[in-house]
Amino acid sequence: MKIIEHIDLMKKQTASARNKGRIIGLVPTMGALHEGHLSLIDAASKNDQFIAVSIFVNPAQFNDPKDLESYPKDLETDLEMLKKYPVDVVFNPPVEEMYPEPDERVFDLDPLDKVMEGKYRPGHFNGVAQIVSKLFEAVRPDRAYFGKKDLQQLAIIKKLVAQMNQDIQIVDCPIIREPDGLAMSSRNQLLTFEERKAAPFIYKTLKEAAGMKSGHSPREIEKYVSDRIRKHPLMELNYFEIVDDVHLTRQEDWDKTVNTVGCIAVKLGRVRLIDNINFD
Repeated sequence: MKIIEHIDLMKKQTASARNKGRIIGLVPTMGALHEGHLSLIDAASKNDQFIAVSIFVNPAQFNDPKDLESYPKDLETDLEMLKKYPVDVVFNPPVEEMYPEPDERVFDLDPLDKVMEGKYRPGHFNGVAQIVSKLFEAVRPDRAYFGKKDLQQLAIIKKLVAQMNQDIQIVDCPIIREPDGLAMSSRNQLLTFEERKAAPFIYKTLKEAAGMKSGHSPREIEKYVSDRIRKHPLMELNYFEIVDDVHLTRQEDWDKTVNTVGCIAVKLGRVRLIDNINFD
């Protein structure tokens, strides 16, 4: 497993692999790895012959400097974890390598970046598009793997690839959960003991909502979930919306022609948790 910090060396590694006929898979991460990230590597190992994992905490996608400062980082532990997996290269560039000068590009992500997370994190998805496009240019993968927990990000990256006319397959992978149902996230380690005990209430509520589909409209279920979360003494609801998973359009009725997903964001102490559940 090689650790590479520079874009030109990363390009040489993947060019060499491609010249040997190897299929290249990329697993982009911001580090603080957990089983969710590792499941993406497992998925890549079933499809690809050369696997690159990027570890880069992208400052361009943090609209809150305090959030960037507190984001968990433990490169040594991450690398030890990755040694147990069939990873060929870890791309771990410094900030100045990815942003030698300010990135002024503004991507047309409308309307996907205006709803849900976009309302609460202005500029976030443009920052995501900036770094993902840079990673794709550095690694030039055949496939890239992303978790469905970040459903909105997944939809935006698929749109980005189409706009850039890149021949990259975006592979979406299932949400990996703790035994108590909490969706795995690097941010979970920032929860206090009391907050961590309370956190599974989010998924418990989502499962209840999914069971209400028969006999209830999307808006009725949205109200049920919103009321439940708002009554919890430790939780602050940002949103719960039932949308289709491609255009993220809020659903008024159940439409069998689209995949319908309930997306939620909850503030628990100083940590913001997102999750989603299928209604199909």
